[in-house]
Amino acid sequence: MSGLRERKKAETRAALSWAAIRLTVTRGYDAVLVEDIAHAAGVSPRTFNNYFASKAEAIAARHLDRSRRVADALRGRPAGEPLWAAIEAAVHSAWAPGPEVEQAPPDAHDEWVAGLRVMLAEPALQGEMLRAGAVAEAELAEAVAERTGTDAAHDLYPHLVAAAVGAAAGAATRHFLRAERPEPVGQLLSAALAQLAAGLPPPN
Repeated sequence: MSGLRERKKAETRAALSWAAIRLTVTRGYDAVLVEDIAHAAGVSPRTFNNYFASKAEAIAARHLDRSRRVADALRGRPAGEPLWAAIEAAVHSAWAPGPEVEQAPPDAHDEWVAGLRVMLAEPALQGEMLRAGAVAEAELAEAVAERTGTDAAHDLYPHLVAAAVGAAAGAATRHFLRAERPEPVGQLLSAALAQLAAGLPPPN
């Protein structure tokens, strides 16, 4: 029962975060209320407040939770698998769309991307995104340290790897937002990680 409760809590959190993103992309940050997000996710405003302190935190939670899933998935990869192959597999599994996206898919690509650009430029959100990114990077560094036999408290290596993965995710997302033709973010991220694993060789 404990596992079922945790899964339901994670699903509610994901639904609230996705609803916050979808509404903000569609209406703009200032036009979205907590009550709107709760209604879209099928819960009460009180339930929203049990999960998040603000709509900015709700939006940023998707990035944080996905990064935590990467760390958890990395811990579960086979011990003999090369590090960067394990990271790519963990990222691929964590970036797969959840049921909240399948139940309320994003709008048409051009409108969705335009709204995402506006949302991510919102000053009220940027601080929360930076905080979520820092927490996510620290948690991924812990998972990398466990896998590589290093110490996250004293060694540079796990933090360097985690920072590189975060940079790859940021670069893939920005490429997605500026690309003229639709390209799945997950596919872009896999390509970015493959280049990191190869040592970032100069393009031909």
